[in-house]
Amino acid sequence: MHNNCNSLLAFTYATRVSYRSASGWTTLCYGGSDALSDRTQQVAYAGQLSTVHCVQSVVYGVPQGSVLGPLLYVLYMAELHQLVERHGVNLHQYADDCQLYLSTPVSDVAAAVSKLSACLTDVNDWLSRSRLRLNASKTHVMWLGSSQLLDKIDIREVQVTSARITVSDTARDLGVIIDSRLTMADHVAAVYCSCYYQLRQLRCVARRFQQKQLRQ
Repeated sequence: MHNNCNSLLAFTYATRVSYRSASGWTTLCYGGSDALSDRTQQVAYAGQLSTVHCVQSVVYGVPQGSVLGPLLYVLYMAELHQLVERHGVNLHQYADDCQLYLSTPVSDVAAAVSKLSACLTDVNDWLSRSRLRLNASKTHVMWLGSSQLLDKIDIREVQVTSARITVSDTARDLGVIIDSRLTMADHVAAVYCSCYYQLRQLRCVARRFQQKQLRQ
């Protein structure tokens, strides 16, 4: 069964890359498929490798920190952009974090929500076929705009596959807290609290040193 999983993953990867790639990518495609089949991993410590009995088979994914890992992941996920674009939705992706967004007037909000829900349903189906999963518990939905426009929107829940996600006023994106009015007030407040906490910690440490040592 493990060999079948390996073969299926390698075949899926090879098929996807060769389908959309130019001739320059084809060689990389078939070379990459070889790297995804019949793989094992060992632990190296102090110049010694784990014994043969501790060798583990790698049936999916790539080892964290591997050289080919980021490239293989980008190639494996590249088809997702085409899928999202067919729904008229924009996609921004950084590693495994994805943001789907679209612009709409207030009068067409309901249609935009339906379009987004349909897009997410197709994305979820594509991820399932790709042995990946859309985590609804980590999914956030936000309206972005001025206070006057946001006050006119009464939709507070959006259907995401089988779950209904409550619209959030803030969300963290790559370490930055985005608020629905794009004021950055929540992010500034969070940075302020973090800095104040670190200063308090430094104050406790500073009491253990003499003034001369601190000046150095």
